[in-house]
Amino acid sequence: MNLSVAVYDMANGREATTDADRAYVSASVVKVGVLAALLLRAQDADRWLTPEEEGLAAAMIERSDNDAATALRAAAGGVAALDEAHARLGLTRTEGAAAWGLTRTTARDQLTLLRTVFDTGTASPLDARSRRYVAALMGRVISGQDWGVSAAAGAGGDHALKNGWLPRTDSGLWVVHSVGRAGDCLVAVLSDGHPTLEAGIASVEEAAVRGVGRVA
Repeated sequence: MNLSVAVYDMANGREATTDADRAYVSASVVKVGVLAALLLRAQDADRWLTPEEEGLAAAMIERSDNDAATALRAAAGGVAALDEAHARLGLTRTEGAAAWGLTRTTARDQLTLLRTVFDTGTASPLDARSRRYVAALMGRVISGQDWGVSAAAGAGGDHALKNGWLPRTDSGLWVVHSVGRAGDCLVAVLSDGHPTLEAGIASVEEAAVRGVGRVA
C-alpha cells in the first residue's frame, strides 16, 4: 500500500508532507481540476457558466457523476486544455490522460489546487466568484461520499471535499483519495494498493487526522 499526504494550515501557515511527490492515478479527485478548467475557460471568455454547465458541475462534484465529468472536460477543451489549466493553477506534476480518471497527479499538486480555491492568501487565476463556487460545491458532497478529509474536522466539523476511488483491473486493488478542507486545514491524501474500498477509506481518514495534527 502506498499513501501520500500534504497538509497546509491556513491559520498559521504551517505545512506538512509525507511522500507528497509520488504520482497516482487521480480517479475522481480530478473533477475539481475539471471544474477549475471550465471556470478558467469561462473567465477567459468573460462569461459565467451556463445553466446546463452549472447543473453538470453540481452533479460532478456533489455526487461524483462520471458522465458529467466527461461532458465538462470536453466543454473545457479536452485533455490539452485540462493540462493547460493545471499548469496555470501551479500544478507541475499533473498530467492528463485520455480517460480522465487516469490523469496522474500528486498530493503536493492537489494541495496547490486546494490553495487556489480555499486560501485567500494565495494568488489564484480563479476569480473570487469561481473560488467561492468550487468551495461551495465541495461543501455539499452527498452523504456516503463525504468520508476522508472530513474525519480530520471531527464529528459535525466544518469541511468541504472531493473523494476518488477506483479498483484497478490489473491487480484488483483500490485507489482511494480524499482532498479538501477540514476547518482551517487543507488536506490532500492520495493512496493505492488497498484490498478493499473500506480499508482504503480507513487508511485515508487516519492519515488525514494525523496530518492535521502535525500542523495544528
